[in-house]
Amino acid sequence: MRQPKTIFLCLLGTVALAACENSSDAEVERARKAVNAIDESNLGDLMLNVADPEEAVAYFRRTLADNPDRIDVMRGLAKSLVRARRPSEAVPVWARVAAHPEVTNDDKVDYAGALIRSGEWNRAKEVLDGVPPTHESFERYRLEAMVADSSKDWSRADSFYEIAIGLTTQPSAVLNNWGYSKLTRGDYPAAERLFSEALTYDRSGFTAKNNLVLARGAQRNYTLPIVQMTQIERAELLHTLALTAIKQGDITIGKELLEQAIETHPQYFEAAVLALRALESGQAG
Repeated sequence: MRQPKTIFLCLLGTVALAACENSSDAEVERARKAVNAIDESNLGDLMLNVADPEEAVAYFRRTLADNPDRIDVMRGLAKSLVRARRPSEAVPVWARVAAHPEVTNDDKVDYAGALIRSGEWNRAKEVLDGVPPTHESFERYRLEAMVADSSKDWSRADSFYEIAIGLTTQPSAVLNNWGYSKLTRGDYPAAERLFSEALTYDRSGFTAKNNLVLARGAQRNYTLPIVQMTQIERAELLHTLALTAIKQGDITIGKELLEQAIETHPQYFEAAVLALRALESGQAG
C-alpha cells in the first residue's frame, strides 16, 4: 500500500516542481523583455543625444524596419534626420508620426519645425494651427514667432517672441532671432537692444555679436561694441563693420576699418585683403 502512495507523492512533487519551473521561466522571460526594452530605450536616447547623427539615422532606420508601427522609433528617426541636417527627409517621417494614434502635441510642434527647416512655411503654419492653444511650450511659441515673421505679421511675431522668452532660462537664440527680425524691418535701435541682451545670456555667441555690429553700422555707428571677443572675432567684426560702411557710401571709413581688420587678424585675412584691393582698385579707376 505504501508504494502507490509514494508514487503519488512523487508525481505530486514533480507536477509542483514543473509548475514552479514554468512560473520561473515566464517571470524570467518577462524580466528579459523588460530589460531589453529599457536597454533599447537607453540606446535610443544615446543615439539621439550623443551619437554621430548619421549613425543615429542608420540605427533608427534598421529598428523601424523591424518595428514599423512603433511611434518612438519613427520619432527617433525623424529627430536624427533633423540632427543630420536632412530636414526634407525628416518631413515624411514626421508626417507618419503625426498620423499615428499615439501622436503628441510635442510631436506636432517638432513636425512644424522640420517643415520650417525645409522652407515649407505654409504647411508649418497649418500644423501649428492644429496644435491646441492650451499646449504652451517654448518650442511652440518660438516656431509661431518665426512663422509670423515669414508672413511679416510683425505684431504676432513680437507677441510670440516675448512669450517664448518667458518660457526658457536660455533665451539667447530667441533674442537673436527677434533682433534679426527687427533688423530686417529697419528698426535698428530695437535690434541693437535685443542682440545686446542675447549676449548677456551667451557671451560667446558670435552670430549675435556680428548682428549687433550690423545693427550699429546701420545707424552709422562704426565703433565696435564693448563685448567679450577674441582677436580673430575682433578682426571679423571690423570686416563686417567695414562692409556695412561701404554699402552705405561711407567709403573712407570702410577703408580704414578694412585696414584695421587686416592688421588685427593674427593670420592672413584673405576676405578683408580682397575687399580692400577691390575698393582701392575702384577708387583708382
